[in-house]
Amino acid sequence: MAEFRDSIEIAASPETVFEYLTTNSGMTAWMGQYADLEATAGGRFAVDIAGHPVRGKFLEVSRPYRVVVSWGFAGSVDLPPGASRVEFTLTAIGSGTQVDLLHSHLPDAEVRGHADGWAHFFPRLIIAGSGGDAGIDDWQPDATMT
Repeated sequence: MAEFRDSIEIAASPETVFEYLTTNSGMTAWMGQYADLEATAGGRFAVDIAGHPVRGKFLEVSRPYRVVVSWGFAGSVDLPPGASRVEFTLTAIGSGTQVDLLHSHLPDAEVRGHADGWAHFFPRLIIAGSGGDAGIDDWQPDATMT
């Protein structure tokens, strides 16, 4: 199993950024076309991204500094629902919020594709989280990344 890490800064408070990780409208402002989130420990985490149903559960919700979810794809043998773990840690900094991402328990073959996805979605979170409009998301995963 492998992991992917990244970090961004957003010109908004942790309280504001937290809403983009825990609400249906916040999530779809930067990632996915559909979200059904129940942001409590053990609650539902469902986001449809480019036709791929990501399914899992909220494992930890510590307002406004930490969100941990299980992550996988409905119907996938390689990465089934809840098989990997995504951790967002939000830290107040002078310019707003630093968001640290750790996506762990990824099969080695899934790391490159997920790194590509996070590289697409994190800039969209910067825009949305700071009050901008990230626009319609027409991203599709690169089939050569698996």
